[in-house]
Amino acid sequence: MLYTENNSLIRIYEDETLQIEAWGENSLRVRVTRLERFTGEDWALIPQEELVPEIQIAGKKAAEKGFQANAAETISDDTAVLINGKVKAIVRADGKLTFENSEGKELLAEYDYENIWVPGIRSRELKSRSGDFAASYKFMAYEDEKLYGMGQYQNGIFNVKGAALELAQRNTQITVPFVYSSRGYGFLWNNPAIGRVTFGTNLTEWEAGNTKEMDFWITAGDSPREILSRYMEVTGLPPMMPEYGMGFWQCKLRYQTQEELLTVAREYHRRGLPLNAIVIDFFHWTLEGTWDFDKQYWPDPEGMVRELKEMGIELIVSIWPTVAVNAPFYQEMKERGELVRTEGGVNINMLMIDPTSFVDVTNPRARDFMWAQIKKNYVDRGIKAFWLDVAEPEYTRHDMECYRYYKGSSLEVGNIYPFQYSRMVYEGLLKEGEEKQVSLVRSAWAGSQRYGALAWSGDILSTFATFQKQVVCGLQMAMSGIPWWNTDIGGFHGGDVNDPEFQELLIRWFEYAAFCPVMRLHGDRSPHKPPMSTEGGGRCGSGADNEVWSYGEENYEIMKHYIEIREKLRPYTRRLMEESHESGAPVIRPLFYEFAEDKNAWDISNEYLYGSDLLVAPVTEYGKREWKVYLPSGENWVNVWTKEKISGGQWIICDAPLEQIPVFVRSGKEALVKLF
Repeated sequence: MLYTENNSLIRIYEDETLQIEAWGENSLRVRVTRLERFTGEDWALIPQEELVPEIQIAGKKAAEKGFQANAAETISDDTAVLINGKVKAIVRADGKLTFENSEGKELLAEYDYENIWVPGIRSRELKSRSGDFAASYKFMAYEDEKLYGMGQYQNGIFNVKGAALELAQRNTQITVPFVYSSRGYGFLWNNPAIGRVTFGTNLTEWEAGNTKEMDFWITAGDSPREILSRYMEVTGLPPMMPEYGMGFWQCKLRYQTQEELLTVAREYHRRGLPLNAIVIDFFHWTLEGTWDFDKQYWPDPEGMVRELKEMGIELIVSIWPTVAVNAPFYQEMKERGELVRTEGGVNINMLMIDPTSFVDVTNPRARDFMWAQIKKNYVDRGIKAFWLDVAEPEYTRHDMECYRYYKGSSLEVGNIYPFQYSRMVYEGLLKEGEEKQVSLVRSAWAGSQRYGALAWSGDILSTFATFQKQVVCGLQMAMSGIPWWNTDIGGFHGGDVNDPEFQELLIRWFEYAAFCPVMRLHGDRSPHKPPMSTEGGGRCGSGADNEVWSYGEENYEIMKHYIEIREKLRPYTRRLMEESHESGAPVIRPLFYEFAEDKNAWDISNEYLYGSDLLVAPVTEYGKREWKVYLPSGENWVNVWTKEKISGGQWIICDAPLEQIPVFVRSGKEALVKLF
């Protein structure tokens, strides 16, 4: 049975219902279920104004009825077409789907087993699993296709064609199930279930381990910019980045006392070094789930905030969504169903210093309660910026079948946790009148950007090999619709402040970070400092000093220079943030985003564009003092260090002494060269 209803195209066959509807400009939403009705969940998508697409139903039976496609009537054994601007969905008589652009080019089609003579296998399946379904949706693979996005995976793969990816959140792994295709479409798997996607050479297969329906969104366009813009319109634009977010942030694991943190801030101020934000890391509390300062070590939060503001420094405070079993709120939150449950055994989700459970941020009551504590203990004291750590959430064991949320089992909805975590803080601060806001968060999902999420690459290793992967991760995230992203400068684990190789890594990373959406120094440096006591926040130790003057005078001068460059670039960075806020354009961009006509640009992952005018090529190998760089065609480029003008469309070898990262400016934008 094939019919139209409320400007949607619907096909019912046996117990399967397929619905296609216009959802945003040049875009379609497709849902499939075997239940009586769809769930009504929009997940990452924002409800859209009703669009009236063109619907055509062609064939013998349609002709007999005069092709009255918009009537709510039953028409069988026909082919149906739904057109919304530049994208067209074609439903064959047997139910198979194909998507084309306005020129009739096939963009994506369901896998057609019959044409390759494997009869009897379905391209889309919902198989019963304990009351819900295991979902599998298979599409054709195309030899000429390149695929980008999908969030952040620590595999160093830029073009994910040929990759198999777990759809699950983990520390250092961020699942954002949006992929951009070089064939001219963008595709969102709009399902927060734990699953997998395989971008094979023979087929593409999306899988959800436990779900009630299949749900995806597809758009067509003429450029990467247009397609990403359509995606951002339906999943949400980021707020405007606050001014402090555009400068340099100081952070370490971990400032143990209020006086230690203020001493560092005062030293930056004394040296005249621009410092926009300083971060208080975890265990500034007495117990997880108190969301408050341990007064023994942080005796005067209001005075601390006041002094920092007088120096022009914003205070950012880490919060965790964990509640220790011996915390004051644990029992009442447990009784109200505001904590993540286990399917069996004791409700303990993580072991750090104390046994803890996670706040169930999919539950609006839990979000309201947690935010009330944050407001009382932080916001009312003048703190308006937060670091949302452990946001995956980071279970001690990632056995996803063990955990249950208000919204459903972890298998069904687990990937949406960081989305709801960021939402809690964003909506809470919005009620306080904070429209310009940013939250540093260790995980994200599709749509997280609309809640001010600044994702970072997690607790990564301090090695050159890891550094190289972060350049790729930044571009993956950019093409996933997360325009705000950063790293721990120098990596998190394993950096010895006295090791010359680590010091070189830190400098190269510092140079790179000056051209990232946010420039933030962080890490767990060795040699470590022991805990201060056996009580409260004193139970947690600390890493070595991690300020720019902690690595010797020569390294200090280099880092100081790049902080100053970042500050000089502030007007340029502000324009990039405005562009992200208004259109969703990423701050850092793969070369093909601006130079899609240059075939080489689609394969280059070790350099990128900071905005449209600055080309950056980080040096990611130890001991290198020259670096191979590709300059895209169609432009002339100016080396910011030598002022040499070079024609695009060629590879060059440029000098890269330790104090210089290769940076080039588009011809015609030479005013930027003066900032270096």
